[in-house]
Amino acid sequence: MKQTPFTHKHLALGARMAAFAGYNMPISYTGINDEHAAVRNNAGVFDVSHMGEFILKGEHALDLIQRVTSNDASKLVNGKAQYSCLPNTTGGIIDDLLVYCIEQHKTYMLVVNAGNIDKDWNWIQQYNDKGVEMHNISDKTALLAVQGPNATQLLQPLTDMDILNLKYYTFVKGVFAGVENVLVSATGYTGAGGVEIYFDPANGAADKIWDAIFAAGAARGIQPIGLGARDTLRLEMGFCLYGNDIDDRTSPLEAGLGWITKFTKDFTNRTYLEQQKAAGVQQKLVGFEMIDKGIPRHDYGITDAAGNTIGRVTSGTQIPGLQKAVGLGYVQTAFSEPDSELYIAVRDKLLKAKVVKIPFV
Repeated sequence: MKQTPFTHKHLALGARMAAFAGYNMPISYTGINDEHAAVRNNAGVFDVSHMGEFILKGEHALDLIQRVTSNDASKLVNGKAQYSCLPNTTGGIIDDLLVYCIEQHKTYMLVVNAGNIDKDWNWIQQYNDKGVEMHNISDKTALLAVQGPNATQLLQPLTDMDILNLKYYTFVKGVFAGVENVLVSATGYTGAGGVEIYFDPANGAADKIWDAIFAAGAARGIQPIGLGARDTLRLEMGFCLYGNDIDDRTSPLEAGLGWITKFTKDFTNRTYLEQQKAAGVQQKLVGFEMIDKGIPRHDYGITDAAGNTIGRVTSGTQIPGLQKAVGLGYVQTAFSEPDSELYIAVRDKLLKAKVVKIPFV
């Protein structure tokens, strides 16, 4: 199992650890409910160094990104980022990712999911027929996500970069906690505000930045947060998780990601997705809340009142603070409108639920 540059920190703090995407990762420290509330109300630090990072450089770097991603990266200027996905050739999604414009038309950073690093690299490389310089810097990049409404206030004293006023999906590069060439972005996965900090962990930089963040936030109660609360926070916002809510079988249009699927350019499987949009999708990803008591889990069946299968649950849990269980799932389009009645097949029972708009908060 791989270690992140902060594994020793997690172990010293008594984190509950588990394997995730081949890494030994912290699941929780003080408990998921407590950590969830800490991020929503204050600030918390996630180690997400398991994520993958690729650098694409050269005069055709943008052309390659345009070819393999669904969103329109030509709109990006220096210091801007966008959410996108890699469509496959059969109507599904290879991965969802972030595209950072380091130098317009010349240098970009792609941030991909940890479990898909090799798959994504090979997929992009097969379309690299114009000599784009590609570098997989995943193993040389540490990533801390400091999330919550007080996050940027706590971190601002550690840098001259203006992170207090950093707009959503923008980033800056500079010195942070005495470490040079740090990229700080506002592209969080919790909906609670905050920033993500990318840097080379070599030469003691990992410990230096970790210790500086917790020293700066100590008086305000900053906490380390595990992947358990990361999942409840993203689900509360209705954000997709690759492997659960989107995968090689689900199209971006079915997943409600039409807003990152731009038919103003050519990209992998554009024709199929354009035809799907014109015809209308047969299933949609929806948010739902439980009316009957019970927890929806990944791959539980979704039925109508007569017990006919109309879909499946992709994510679900009891959300801390909401006092109710919610989930995401694909259902036949006829059942996708808000307030539509659904039933979740939990063991030998059908538990009532209803479609609601997301986010859940």
